[in-house]
Order: sequence, then C-alpha cells, then structure tokens
Amino acid sequence: MPIIRKIFAAAAPLALLAVAACTPSFKANVSRFQALPVPEGQTFSVVAADPRNEGGLEFAQYANLVTQRLASYGYRPVEGGAKPELIVKFDYGVDNGVQKTVTRPSARGGFGAWGGGPWGGFGPYGRRWGYGSAFYYGWDPFWYDPWYPEIDTYTVFTSRADMIIERVSDGKRLFEGKAKARSVEDSLTKLVPNLIEAMFTNFPGQSGEEVRITVAPEKKK
Repeated sequence: MPIIRKIFAAAAPLALLAVAACTPSFKANVSRFQALPVPEGQTFSVVAADPRNEGGLEFAQYANLVTQRLASYGYRPVEGGAKPELIVKFDYGVDNGVQKTVTRPSARGGFGAWGGGPWGGFGPYGRRWGYGSAFYYGWDPFWYDPWYPEIDTYTVFTSRADMIIERVSDGKRLFEGKAKARSVEDSLTKLVPNLIEAMFTNFPGQSGEEVRITVAPEKKK
C-alpha cells in the first residue's frame, strides 16, 4: 500500500473517534428515598426550594420539565389556583469547579529529516537511512517525545439537582431525590435538564438505592 494511503487509513479511525467524542453521554449518580402512593391523578405543584429562584424565568423552565415528567407517570398538575395534594420542591446548582492537571507524552508528527548526518539515524520507529534512501524524509503521524511531555489543565464542575415531594394534608415527606454529575461544563441550562432526566429514569426507583444513570446525548436534527 502506498505510504499516503497508509497515512489516511491510520488517520480515519482516529477521526471517527474524535467526532464521537464531541457528544459524550451524560452520567449522573442518583439517590432516591420514596414512599409515594400509586399515581392516581393526584394533583401537584412545583415550587422552588430556594426562595430566591421562585418566580424566575430560569426556574420556570426547569419546573416545566419536572411537571412534564411527573405528568407522564400519572400525576396531574394543579389547575386554576386550586390547592394541590402534593408539593414538589426543586433545587439545582453547580459549584465553582476544581482544577485538574494531567501530564502525558507529547504526540508529534510531520515531515522532516530523521538522523543527523549523511548516513541517517534512529527515529521513533527504527533507523532512517541516509540521503539515498526513500525513507530519509518521511511522515510519522503519531510518535511520542518523552523529553517534552504535554500538560493539560482543565476544570471539573460538580452539578446537582434535588427534589422533595411532600403531602400537603399532613406535611409528610414522600420522596427525596438527588442527582449529581461531574463535567467540564458549567452551563446550568445544559446540565439541569440532564440531571432531571437522570432523576426520572425508572422513577420513583427503589427506596434507599443509589444508581449510576447514563443519559444518551441528544440526537442532532
């Protein structure tokens, strides 16, 4: 196989991996405690656990997602200012992040001469022969230089969503749920919908369980 074709054959799988890495799955740890009654159309209302979020447009967006998910399980959003049977308290947030540093061998590649004289020398894949050799100038797409390691620094954020459901008639707590995730993303508008999706996966779940939920990336339209 000609050398150029070999290069592209080796690079193609790596390119596919790079594309796949652009839309990773969202993973969250979810813990739930519940004593919810069988859903029979009980009415509910979603409120902000933090009074500072009450009435906010951002909270309203997340509350609407929670409402949709509860309704899909058989509960019914309260209407017309009536008193709900259940109060759903919802909260969310993301921390300031922790900086992480990773050191790895330097990956270098390119065209160039291998060796320091007319007889060639040793490259990362063996000896490169002298001026008369077809391999004196060549391309090594991925070789590692241990003398010049690359240092990657990035920030890891921890996001959370908390949900409590209480019965209005006696104030009894019927559900406590927490979803947590770590990511290099700190945008709440991206994180909170995924945390809600994780919270409601197999809802209401086994009481006392803590599970790892994977949310598939949203399909591109």
